[in-house]
Amino acid sequence: MIVKCLVVGTLETNCYLVSCEATNRALVIDPGGDVNSILEEVRRTRLDIVKIINTHGHLDHSLGNGELIAATGAKLLIHRLDVPLLAKGTSLFGQEMPPGPEPDVLLQEGDMVEVEQVRLSVLHTPGHSPGSICLLGEGVVFSGDTLFCGGMGRTDFPGGSYQALLRSIKEKLLGLPRDTLVYPGHGPCTTIGRERAFYGLEP
Repeated sequence: MIVKCLVVGTLETNCYLVSCEATNRALVIDPGGDVNSILEEVRRTRLDIVKIINTHGHLDHSLGNGELIAATGAKLLIHRLDVPLLAKGTSLFGQEMPPGPEPDVLLQEGDMVEVEQVRLSVLHTPGHSPGSICLLGEGVVFSGDTLFCGGMGRTDFPGGSYQALLRSIKEKLLGLPRDTLVYPGHGPCTTIGRERAFYGLEP
């Protein structure tokens, strides 16, 4: 599995290109904007994008869905509880936008997203939004806006819950192996061990 991070959009969202080293077939996680830059990297590395995954439905993680689907023919995947966010067509930041494309696959806890040798397990981690998910691979987790380096996502948007988010982090993420690499939705990468210390679970 090869992971490439591109920082996209006005809110500097981490968009990840995750590809199978043997075949160059790939998926895109959270195309939040700057689709031309994403496609330039796709062409440069000769990737075949077959799936797009939104870790949640907020505009800064989904704005590029339509344009990227049009360019690649990829299927769109998101948790069923965040489909209404895609359909609203209005960002949570006051920017009016048309509704996004409808998803092709509705995800839930325990689903496996596969692209050749890339296999990512879906962890439902509500709190930042009702349908927030993390994607767990071998030694890595893509945490969206659930877990950041030294922090967590906001919970003051509609559907957010601080208690639910904290429960998601502690029950779904902090029990992973300490050396698990965390690829968050914003900011630098971290590890589960580092975040366990941040949350006071280790000295």
